[in-house]
Amino acid sequence: MYAEEFIALKASEALKALYGAEIDPSTLQVPATRKEFEGDYTLLVFPLLKLTRKGPEQSCEQIGSYLVSNCPEISSFNTVKGFLNLSLSNTFWVENLQEASTKDFSAPLSSTGRRIMVEFSSPNTNKPLHLGHVRNNLLGASVSNLLKAAGNEVIKTTLVNDRGVHICKSMYAWQQRFNGATPESSGKKGDHLVGDCYVEFAKMEKEDPSVMEKVHEMLVKWEEGDPEVRKLWEMMNSWVFEGFEQTYKALGITFDKTYYEHDTYLLGKELVQRGLDMGVFVKDPDGSVWCDLTADGLDRKLLLRSDGTSVYITQDLGTAERRFSEYKLDSHIYVVGDEQNYHFQVLKLILKKLGFDWADQIYHLSYGMVELPEGKMKSREGTVVDADDLIEKMYQEARESSEESGKLEDMSPEEKDRLYSMIGLGALKYFILKVDPKKKMLFNPKESIDFNGNTGPFIQYTHARICSILRKAAEKGLKPEVSAEVSLSPKEIRLVKLLQSYPRKVKEAADALSPALVANYCYELSKEFNQYYHDTPILKESSAPLLCSRLALISAIAAVLRGAMNILGIELPDRM
Repeated sequence: MYAEEFIALKASEALKALYGAEIDPSTLQVPATRKEFEGDYTLLVFPLLKLTRKGPEQSCEQIGSYLVSNCPEISSFNTVKGFLNLSLSNTFWVENLQEASTKDFSAPLSSTGRRIMVEFSSPNTNKPLHLGHVRNNLLGASVSNLLKAAGNEVIKTTLVNDRGVHICKSMYAWQQRFNGATPESSGKKGDHLVGDCYVEFAKMEKEDPSVMEKVHEMLVKWEEGDPEVRKLWEMMNSWVFEGFEQTYKALGITFDKTYYEHDTYLLGKELVQRGLDMGVFVKDPDGSVWCDLTADGLDRKLLLRSDGTSVYITQDLGTAERRFSEYKLDSHIYVVGDEQNYHFQVLKLILKKLGFDWADQIYHLSYGMVELPEGKMKSREGTVVDADDLIEKMYQEARESSEESGKLEDMSPEEKDRLYSMIGLGALKYFILKVDPKKKMLFNPKESIDFNGNTGPFIQYTHARICSILRKAAEKGLKPEVSAEVSLSPKEIRLVKLLQSYPRKVKEAADALSPALVANYCYELSKEFNQYYHDTPILKESSAPLLCSRLALISAIAAVLRGAMNILGIELPDRM
């Protein structure tokens, strides 16, 4: 039981004994005591004055005296107006440490019985993944891990946007300007080669805007199943898929289910016909199909072009209907940038108009864009930070920083290589995930690799430091074990409080769909440990029971860091 819950329970017993009042403990407010006052937690007595029929200070005195007299876990109290500050006993905290030292922090919380699908990544097959995609992938994967850790069944999925005008642009440019180039002949990853085609088309369009007519002709042929167009489409998509797979593997990204737009856009067409039959949609004289949302404060939304081809929202309608039907979902989360806020507002509204009750279970996790010190990235202009280049840059930054420390001489080249990858990816992932998803962010590779401050390497180093202490202790035959006789210091109690709060932090972060809450919890715990380590001679402690209890404390800290950072997709090394 959490300390706050314990105090609330005992306070409700006190209120019944003193005033004959039956109070639900969950309604009592028990925040942590402010740092300028003595105490661990504070019972807010102001809301209880109607029950006590006494002034705030007298009420605090009566409740505090009862708790100290009848609850050995509460050692003392003090009163500040209507605030009852309570101090918990050493025995209480030792028992909490004993519990933490045996807890499996990697296990999920109790099952919620909810099935949630998370769609993320969902790339276009006309360009390689870039820094913006990296934030999307890391958010999607960590939110999935977070929801799973909070006791939900989670299905990770992606929708590959492998058809449409943007794909035909790359195909047309390849036909006109690339002389049959392949990944093998060009020496490029397939997704990079296709991305070059997309950039080239932007140049072609500037030279001659009429090339867009050719692209639309190609799209119509694709939807008609033209063999030549389909063969080119399959070849270029295969190049991109192979390139994507390499990048996903490097980032540690996996999916439980992959959908492809070339399959799902037809599902959307069926729903468009249903909407026409219901009178929800209208067909204009040119044959295009629209949904009029002006009465809802929005615009008219195009669902089918006059030539019968689909738009993005067409397949999103069909895909949503298929997923809820197939998986009986309780919730569906789309991890998509905030430039698509309007799109998802329209999607939910149209689904409601089509009569789908589950439309309210759709949630758009809208995140801010990633920018660089030099400004915003633009794919069509080729001014993006490529994901593969970024991963390599982070590896090199990690290698340079680690080699400067001079602590890796006894590592093999293979061990060093793995460590550099671990640190580089850890720095990248943490720097992105520590920022609230809704906020825009500025990415700075140099700043992210710093071994001090709120960074991934700082937390990785903290874990490695704890592992080093535990190894040295094991060499001396010492084992982590909490003794009931020890007296914990204020710093140790602070660490136990943080350990105790971890499950609630996971739930809070899952409810908010914000891995940033877990990331910053890890930083706070690491910072507290390092301050404790600086002031406390763990291995030099003369009392064996106290030394082993301290080993149990730091072992639990390492376990929590592993569990929490695993949610973020970050590995923690044993040595650095």
